[in-house]
Amino acid sequence: MTIRVVVADDQELVRSGFAMILGVQEDIEVVAEVGDGAAAVAAVERLAADVALLDVRMPVLDGIEACRSISAGSACRTVMLTTFDSDEYVYEALHAGASGFLLKDVRRDDLVHAVRVVAAGESLLAPSVARRLIEEYTAATVRAPALPAERLEVLTARERETLLHLGRGLSNAEIAAALVVSEHTVKSHVGNVLAKLGLRDRIQAVICAYETGLIAAGTPSGG
Repeated sequence: MTIRVVVADDQELVRSGFAMILGVQEDIEVVAEVGDGAAAVAAVERLAADVALLDVRMPVLDGIEACRSISAGSACRTVMLTTFDSDEYVYEALHAGASGFLLKDVRRDDLVHAVRVVAAGESLLAPSVARRLIEEYTAATVRAPALPAERLEVLTARERETLLHLGRGLSNAEIAAALVVSEHTVKSHVGNVLAKLGLRDRIQAVICAYETGLIAAGTPSGG
């Protein structure tokens, strides 16, 4: 299956460079190159893109708002492009539905790998990295649970434990060891958690664990 990609950046050299790298891959097609967030949202809808690479800072509509619109209105997965690995909008972008981040000086092979990983439904941040990032931003922005704890009532006890471990940044192997089950079983639990809570990926699960109060910001990680 060909992965359809929209590249959105207000710097022409950046977006054309990314498009050139991706466009020569047999399994990737760059269906649009655009210079602002509004054009990115329109292109994703019009061209049924699978992945959108979005610059954090763009005119007309910034990358965060474009990400939010795309995540709410389509199955397209989004990756934020940034110059800094400690961008102040990390938490907001993840909350808006981003599946991860790429630095604009990313290596060619890493860019291609990232698009394939996100298209396959995974996130670009390792669980432990996601936990650290989100803890930093929730500590600064979330003083009390932002989502009702009742949202978690749809989960079984074991699924709730799985979400707790996801929120602490554990990998599937580490969760399997903690629950004394197989990794296959953990993968099934993770899938059930995401489906029941309407979450896109593990990053969103980490956010949910914090915002429902299942984990308080500052809680030590497991593993």
